[in-house]
Amino acid sequence: MSRIMIFGATGSLGRHVLRQGLAAGHQITVFVRTPSRLPLETLETPTQVSVHQGDLGTLAPLEIAQLIEGQDALVNCAGHVTDGRTFVDIIDRLVTAVESLPTAAQPVCWFLAGAALLYIDESGRKGIELPRLKSIYWPHGVNFERIGRSGLDWRLLCPGPMVEESALGLNRLRIALDRLPVAVPTFARALPGPLFLPIFAYLIPQMIVPYADAAALMLANLDPGNAMARHRVGLALPLGMRGKKAQWVTKPGNVNQA
Repeated sequence: MSRIMIFGATGSLGRHVLRQGLAAGHQITVFVRTPSRLPLETLETPTQVSVHQGDLGTLAPLEIAQLIEGQDALVNCAGHVTDGRTFVDIIDRLVTAVESLPTAAQPVCWFLAGAALLYIDESGRKGIELPRLKSIYWPHGVNFERIGRSGLDWRLLCPGPMVEESALGLNRLRIALDRLPVAVPTFARALPGPLFLPIFAYLIPQMIVPYADAAALMLANLDPGNAMARHRVGLALPLGMRGKKAQWVTKPGNVNQA
């Protein structure tokens, strides 16, 4: 059993992390703006959950550190890339807060990014460098640099769009560290950014994964210094499967969709 601090526990992914964490017997602390939006399981297990109310967007690093102190793991599901500078500020203050704790007292940290932050191929090119994408996904790049400069035991989950579907199970998913978990056609690897963009968009449905599986992956990897430590983690559906989501930010021609 671990002591887990969850930020963003009322969001789509955070609710899955909270529910699965409770089911696994972990001791959970959540920091939320609106406690009434928490799943009913939170109210039914008051001895297993500690609820703190406030606005993460205004919380100072020292206050965050006081919340985090004594936790084995921190899972941040708060913020969204389309929030731009606000999202960057949240991650910076979370990292600063953990850095302020003695090294031995720092929790394992899970942060959230997206598939565009992963390497496309051996050249080291990333999706956030492609036309159209960089104007939206630049916060992921800034956050990655900030997290990477720290000495924290961090892991950065980089899925494609996530959906409210039944879990497939981690044993069925394709999981990769630092690179796309899907095969990029050989002919496409040398294409310049504008020509590669449609290829990237075509690959994305393979990486549309259930929130439940994303949450399970994080909770299954809370051990300090394990194989995912200080890596970006990509997720993809089993070979041959393509997910569906009505709207996703990276869809060419619809870059302003939520």
